[in-house]
Amino acid sequence: MTSLHELLAADRAAQMQTYGRTPVAFVAGRGVELTDSDGTVYLDALSGIAVTGLGHCHPEVAEAIARQAKTLDHVSNLYLTEPQIALAGRLRDLSGFDARVFFANSGAEANECALKLARRASVHRHGRARTKVVALEHGFHGRTFATLAATGQPAKHAPFEPLPEWFVHVPPTDPDALAAAIDDETAAVLLEVVQGEGGVLPVSDELLATARRRCDEVGALLVIDEVQTGLGRLGAWFGFQTTPVVPDVFTLAKALGNGLPIGACVARADIAAAFGPGDHATTFGGGPVVCAAALTTLEVIEREELVRNAAERGDELAAMLRALDDPRITEVRGRGLLVGLVLAEPIANALVDATRARGVIVGSAGPEVLRLAPPLIVSSADLAAIVDAVAGALKDVR
Repeated sequence: MTSLHELLAADRAAQMQTYGRTPVAFVAGRGVELTDSDGTVYLDALSGIAVTGLGHCHPEVAEAIARQAKTLDHVSNLYLTEPQIALAGRLRDLSGFDARVFFANSGAEANECALKLARRASVHRHGRARTKVVALEHGFHGRTFATLAATGQPAKHAPFEPLPEWFVHVPPTDPDALAAAIDDETAAVLLEVVQGEGGVLPVSDELLATARRRCDEVGALLVIDEVQTGLGRLGAWFGFQTTPVVPDVFTLAKALGNGLPIGACVARADIAAAFGPGDHATTFGGGPVVCAAALTTLEVIEREELVRNAAERGDELAAMLRALDDPRITEVRGRGLLVGLVLAEPIANALVDATRARGVIVGSAGPEVLRLAPPLIVSSADLAAIVDAVAGALKDVR
């Protein structure tokens, strides 16, 4: 087996160095566990950043992938395939409103679709193209030029400026500022109900209600980015279902394929009608194999009541973390199985390393927030082991 040192050297020699690689190479995964190249087994409390909701290598998903790959793998979107149509119908039904779906390959692409749809919808609704999009400071929506501009994190903007100038950012805790920013030039408001990369910060119902009200008043679209919060993560099928608002458009990716690359833009039918043939497209989006994986993922989530498990285990996880006795913990926040341990010192990355040394994979959401996003299948016993490792890591990091 190739050594870790050799893999690191090969990575540097062959790949663009866009990632701060952790010196660990994983070779296998099963359920909530990952195994590295040295044979060490870890509990995964990050799920590939909220992706593997069913855990790693779920047997039913793996079987669906293999079966579809041996039947039909790709024909392009010039033709119909049953898995794609079935998945679109399933997402429409889960959304709770009459929706239409566009499939992409990632969250950034799903958000690009939503932004283009908002532009086209403004022409259909108002007779002219509105370009302004209002988003929140600290939000994260992707790394393409448009979605990077929508992301409310200036440090990520700096290396790539000038960026598109259609975006206005307001504080995520200021409903009045949001209301003032939304005007007759606004095509859409784009936000997350819990800011994942922005520190696992829930957005208040007051701000969300303000966004919905002002969008209705000026004829703009409310677009909710569910890339990290959707598909059971917050204890509901979609994060907006834990709030008092319903969006005009929402986007999905991450957990939809339980590890395979698929994104989706889901819009009200009357809004989706603004798109005509040729307005948007993708070669690979919604291919038969990824759609088969996604259909099976949704079936397992529903059959095994994993949305409810996420809500219940999320409450347990938050309670366990609040019980930790460390003065550096200032807050435990989040919703469902997306939880942030907020720290008084910028030690989150050190805690990630120390927790991994104790056999548990966690992440950070900024220098002062430890992020936990275990699979939806996680058990109470798993959570106890995860929190025990975090507690030990807090003692290790002094």
